[in-house]
Amino acid sequence: MKPNAIIFDLGKVLVDFDYGIAARKIAARCPDGLCDVRQLIEASPLLYRYETGLLTTDLFFAEVRRASGFAGDQAEFGKMFADIFSPIEPMIELQAAFRAQGIPTYIFSNTNELAVRHIRARFPFFSNFTGYVLSYEHGSMKPDARIYEVVERVTGHRGDGIVYLDDRPENIAGGAVRGWRTILYETPERSRQALQEMGMLPDSLTER
Repeated sequence: MKPNAIIFDLGKVLVDFDYGIAARKIAARCPDGLCDVRQLIEASPLLYRYETGLLTTDLFFAEVRRASGFAGDQAEFGKMFADIFSPIEPMIELQAAFRAQGIPTYIFSNTNELAVRHIRARFPFFSNFTGYVLSYEHGSMKPDARIYEVVERVTGHRGDGIVYLDDRPENIAGGAVRGWRTILYETPERSRQALQEMGMLPDSLTER
């Protein structure tokens, strides 16, 4: 049976990313280049607060600058912070194949305004989805049940009509408990195989 909606995680499913790229660039603009920007971004509450909408972009930048001594302005920081992504082309092709079949596709992501602004400007595929559920816009992050409820409201579907791909087991579990059909993303090939086993792989991809 065809799904009512296909839900894609963004980071590590449609685009790869590495905060180490941002950390090195930002650290080079800090006093003596000694600040541990990666620790600040990944291991402090700062990114969580930003990605749940508790901090605006202005406030996020102000806190990073205060903690790190970053010498540049917000525009320079934003480019360094967000320019960390590369496309996962087979998954982008998969989404396009579902879209060509008329099946609604959605992005469901723990993310932030700077990242989304960059991805929207740089990667045309991002504009080709039916809708988006982005953590910073809803004040909640996966695997909190509240943001899965948002997905159901936005899509208008529940249960096994939803197929959901994500690279994190705890996020997949949050969908599975609601009856969604879930695929733990590991590689594009394994994701396609799982969809084929469900009888849901788009026809344009089944003969490859």
